[in-house]
Amino acid sequence: MDGSNEINGLSAASHKAVHPLDTSAAAAVKPVDTHPAVVGRYWKSVNFENVAANLRESFRVIAASRGPGELREFPGVSIASAGVTFQMFNAAFLSTPVATEVELAQRILLPSLHFNARGLEWAYWVCEDFLQTRPRRRSRQIFERHGLRHSVDLPGMVAERIYPPVKRLPRVEVKRVADEATRQAFCAIGSVCFHVPIAWFCEVFDSASVWGSFAAYVGYVDHEPVSTAAIVNGGGVAGVYNVATLPGHQRRGYGEAVMREAIAGARQTPGGAPVILQSTPAGFRLYERMGFRTVTTVAVYAT
Repeated sequence: MDGSNEINGLSAASHKAVHPLDTSAAAAVKPVDTHPAVVGRYWKSVNFENVAANLRESFRVIAASRGPGELREFPGVSIASAGVTFQMFNAAFLSTPVATEVELAQRILLPSLHFNARGLEWAYWVCEDFLQTRPRRRSRQIFERHGLRHSVDLPGMVAERIYPPVKRLPRVEVKRVADEATRQAFCAIGSVCFHVPIAWFCEVFDSASVWGSFAAYVGYVDHEPVSTAAIVNGGGVAGVYNVATLPGHQRRGYGEAVMREAIAGARQTPGGAPVILQSTPAGFRLYERMGFRTVTTVAVYAT
């Protein structure tokens, strides 16, 4: 998890703001155990629709906090656009199943017209379990035909309970983002870890109102901000986002410590809401050790 490229699916490899994880890196991420008897235990109360709903909600919270932000519902498509330079936050999502290739093309055309009319670069976050077999098989070609390049496949993971750490975690002072100092620290870490200009990241989180529903945390070591995590509640689950640790502080357990503190804050009662996230290669094995298991795949396409 403590990887400079990791943000649970929100990253950029360059100032172009495409997703940093190429398909060769993403392909190396495979669930340890996807036997139906194992996965089925998690699907009893949480399925891919919970993962998809929470992912949409995380973008809706950010979009709703900004003056230029827009929330739109079209047939089978949700749009949550922050109206920013960082294209990953101008987002479209499937909201109902897709049965045919023609139907998928229509679902791409609707947000394409929306964003093109506003002159915005954008991204489509696709929970692949919404796609039936035939459109799923050809989805990459269909998206590319409409100007959206495949960026990455992210395992959508769920944990109904979080396992204890396998080793003693370091001491980290964790602060919830609530003032200008913590906001600046959160954005600065995001800028470094996601390889995007600081102005881009600050633009996404430029409204103080976002921090009410987007519960963000910064971990400090010797008074220095080193790691972040965030929680968004929605879809019957708590979603973990923006997990990142500065390069000089990785592989020391700081990211895990901040993430656990954030999850604890979201699960105030015993047996609280299940926790979901979208993993990157950097965090996948750690998340499995924490009790997360893959229940779906989120494919990201971007202009």
